[in-house]
Amino acid sequence: MSITAVCVLQAVADGFQYGFDIIDHTGLPSGTVYPALSRLERDGLVKSAWENDQDAHAEGRPARRYYKLTAPGVKSLSESAAFYRSLLPAGKPRTVRG
Repeated sequence: MSITAVCVLQAVADGFQYGFDIIDHTGLPSGTVYPALSRLERDGLVKSAWENDQDAHAEGRPARRYYKLTAPGVKSLSESAAFYRSLLPAGKPRTVRG
């Protein structure tokens, strides 16, 4: 899974549920986030639902599409995050003094 997809999944897991919120949290551009969300939904890792139009209208904005991780999404995020963490250096090498 791409690092972009992992970032988007992590944002959703952290409670950022709609596109602009995910964009703000990740710093990724909309042209990256929305296609990633589309692929993640297609692959069954997130599911989405549109908010009620009346609620959005009452707040003077367009309706938002809210995203939520699925069980496979939780598993995939855990596995992918572990993989990317394994690529990080373990820290400074220790010098053995005798």
